[in-house]
Amino acid sequence: MCMVQDGTKVLLLNRPDTKGFPGYIAPGGKVDFPESIVSGAIREVREETGLIVKEIVYKGLEESCEPNSGHRYMVFNYLATSFEGELLEQPPEGELVWVEIEDALKLPMQDWFKRRFPLFFQDGTFELSEIWDEKNDKVLEETARYYPARLPQEAGYSGS
Repeated sequence: MCMVQDGTKVLLLNRPDTKGFPGYIAPGGKVDFPESIVSGAIREVREETGLIVKEIVYKGLEESCEPNSGHRYMVFNYLATSFEGELLEQPPEGELVWVEIEDALKLPMQDWFKRRFPLFFQDGTFELSEIWDEKNDKVLEETARYYPARLPQEAGYSGS
């Protein structure tokens, strides 16, 4: 998933019910083998919006594990603050809308995206994890971790 930011606004897709995950959401999708995770995020933005991402920053991971099936679903989240191109006139995933960041959470969106939305704009990275029992439609365990950004010298990097 890649949130595209232009100043105080973000670009969201208003997905119809027929596409699944209805409501407002950032561009994103599956990674095609053998492309890298970040290349997949950049490609998905281009395919869904027409924009070509120039600067992209990793913001965090959200994962869900289903113990009965043994499946793990991982979403790598990025923030793009520089891009070029024009928005598609007929976007494949739904209507494209520039929304003020402060107004975005007032829009209809999936609970998981609403929970994740503010984390794109915080300093540092996040990790959200849940164990979800699909059969009983119940979250068994949730973990949220936040990692503040550190300057290279704070992380022990001397630059040489």
